[in-house]
Amino acid sequence: MLTSHAAPTRTALRGRAGRLRGVGSWIVFGLVVVLAVLLWPHQWGGRTSLTIVSGHSMDGTYSTGDLVVGRVGTAEVGDVVVFRPPGLDGYVVHRIVGGDAESGWVTRGDDNTWDDPWRPTSDDVVGVARWHVPHAWAVVRLATSPLAIVAYALVVVGIFLWPPRSVTAEPDTGPDADDPGTDDPAIDDPATDHAATYEPAADRPRADLAGRPR
Repeated sequence: MLTSHAAPTRTALRGRAGRLRGVGSWIVFGLVVVLAVLLWPHQWGGRTSLTIVSGHSMDGTYSTGDLVVGRVGTAEVGDVVVFRPPGLDGYVVHRIVGGDAESGWVTRGDDNTWDDPWRPTSDDVVGVARWHVPHAWAVVRLATSPLAIVAYALVVVGIFLWPPRSVTAEPDTGPDADDPGTDDPAIDDPATDHAATYEPAADRPRADLAGRPR
């Protein structure tokens, strides 16, 4: 026999778990959106530059394979900037040692003893270095690959489309669960009980009528 003693409690717990799962999905989605906004590369219209250091001109500050994270902002003398010199297929991560944003900055590698031949202006600077992650080139290449971006999208979509668990009633395990008498309709039916005790009038003993006049 199925009863509703345990089912409502478990249903409530599952309903609460489903709501928490929905909230968690929105939190994950929000974090993905925030990270996408913060780390969206400037090549795709974002405000962040992710540059892998190659070479030794910044030894002592950065090493080959380090990740330099730059953000769009106002550069000043003393800042390390990421810029793309005219005619150069690539980006340079060097420090500003003089000049200005309009006429051009004077830049130099921290391990160099000479100034760069370029004079990048504010239009050439794609970011001011804010953070760096040592030896992160392999992880960054994997995390920013087109395949990884597709995987992130599939995870987010899967979280929202994953079907919820079905709720079913649970069998009663109480002390009366194995009692066959509780399931006998003949015992539970009042009409059946009445028929078992009813005596027809023909079978009843007659009353003694002696002494009455006829």
